[in-house]
Amino acid sequence: MMEPDLSRADLNLLVLFEVVLQERHVGRAAERLNLSPSAVSHGLGRLRRLLNDPVFLRTPKGVVPTARALELAGPVADILARVRQVVASAEPFDPATTNRRFIIGAPDGVSAVLLPTLLEMLATLAPGVDVGVRQLLPLPGIVGAARAWQGALDDLESRAIDVAVVPVEEVPARFVARTLYEENFVIATRAGHPFAADPTLDRYCEMRHVVVSMTGDAEGLFDEALARLGRSRRIALTVPNFMQSMGLVAATDLIAALPRKLVEMHAARYGLRISALPVPSCPNRIQAIATKASLADPGVKWLFGILRAPG
Repeated sequence: MMEPDLSRADLNLLVLFEVVLQERHVGRAAERLNLSPSAVSHGLGRLRRLLNDPVFLRTPKGVVPTARALELAGPVADILARVRQVVASAEPFDPATTNRRFIIGAPDGVSAVLLPTLLEMLATLAPGVDVGVRQLLPLPGIVGAARAWQGALDDLESRAIDVAVVPVEEVPARFVARTLYEENFVIATRAGHPFAADPTLDRYCEMRHVVVSMTGDAEGLFDEALARLGRSRRIALTVPNFMQSMGLVAATDLIAALPRKLVEMHAARYGLRISALPVPSCPNRIQAIATKASLADPGVKWLFGILRAPG
């Protein structure tokens, strides 16, 4: 079997592959790479010839990877991680002078809690560092936190994100997890809402609820617990994120079960009241997660180490 001719290979093509895979859009990939869209398209043409595969297929909203591209995502991420490790070892990471950009994945109820503290630290320790936040959500209809957040682990392994911050208890051995804080849910209502004066299970079931759901499904975290008690509630509205739900709760008679730390941070601004959740629930451990391979990069290791909850 003949060995492939590596003289035709270009490491920049693998970087191009990684960024287009993350962005799913030639224009956005070009912006990240400081290239013109035509240069990215030209590079993709070279990549197609090198791999003998279309690699990315155009759609009205951008591009989608082929099956072959998805197969290559993990190996390419590993190759680039090793190359970055070699380069990083030759040029030590200095947060005070670096101009790197990191991607953090988290649900909005978590990122909204972490970002103020993180941005304050970056302004002091690493003024040249930029951060992108990717919204992560559990897979719908999946029982068990580990399986529900599998998409976050996949994003880490494909290097679509550098660090994930999600509510999971355990991760596979190829990942490293560090607990940032524990979170539980509370009921948020507008000031003067009658529920706050009588936050019982009966009153909870009588109320009109707003629930966070990306799919619009009228079923939330606590409906199974209610069903076990022989109870149910009316989900009058679903919205795609926690921040939007807080604004609606503040302006209407809707109530919502929301993460405590998130509500406590924003209660004064929105004029919200906090009541105990009258449904059995367990606190969640919010953990920062990275792959062991990515932590060989001193920059990712540094970011992973400074993430923390406020207070």
